Amino acid sequence: MDGCAVTSHPAPVSERSPQKARPSGRTVREPDTRPDHYVVRKGDTLFSIALDYGLDYKELAAWNGIGNPRNLTAGQQLRLRPPAGAAMAAPLKSAPAVEGRPVGIGAGPSAEGIKSQPKAVKLPYSDQTVAQLQQQPAAGEKSPPDDETVSWGWPAKGKLIAAFNEAANAKGIDISGKAGQAVLASAAGTVLYSGSGIRGYGKLIVLKHNKTYSSVYAHNNSILVKEGQSVVKGQKIAEMGNTDSDQIELHFEIRRLGKPIDPVKLLPPP
Repeated sequence: MDGCAVTSHPAPVSERSPQKARPSGRTVREPDTRPDHYVVRKGDTLFSIALDYGLDYKELAAWNGIGNPRNLTAGQQLRLRPPAGAAMAAPLKSAPAVEGRPVGIGAGPSAEGIKSQPKAVKLPYSDQTVAQLQQQPAAGEKSPPDDETVSWGWPAKGKLIAAFNEAANAKGIDISGKAGQAVLASAAGTVLYSGSGIRGYGKLIVLKHNKTYSSVYAHNNSILVKEGQSVVKGQKIAEMGNTDSDQIELHFEIRRLGKPIDPVKLLPPP
């Protein structure tokens, strides 16, 4: 794919001057300048196109009537927005049964007034469960409605060996580490992509955090999450490796509407 391989990096960053704490709060909202259509070029994949425009490759396939996401032809025109009248809701997922019936499904016409909220469910104890409960809003508290608001954290411990450089097509940062080292979700979100279908990224995870932001975790040795899975900030999602890389490292990107931006400007001071 043109411009998506992460095989060359700027000179390693061996020393970094102390950073001042960044102010918290919302960033300036920028307009969505993504085009309505895209013409497929040689080397493109549906996965890489979806990544470059901040889209779900499954939705992109559905909007364009593509049954096999690997079947693209150079010169083919793809719509990057849903057709008029297309449902925007996420695919329905199976709900757990409550007293013999699925949550939210009534038994005949008399069920019209039945509330669809599930009853309290006991969750098995785990560090992930505790983290999820800690991040849920308290009763009566509303989640931030602004898609520019994301609480970011560093995705791995290690030395920053390559910096973001838009001019040099370095779309993120590289963090060195040891094989098998934990790769963490930088922010809460949903697994948008998990696999190795984008050249130059190796075993890759893409998380969707809201309508605006996504994050990318590349060169993993193993992937621990599945597409559609919800994750919390700091959750282990992969193990560091060197797939499609000449050394063990994590290549990490933050993308706004599909466009890579400098992660260091959004991450807390190291």
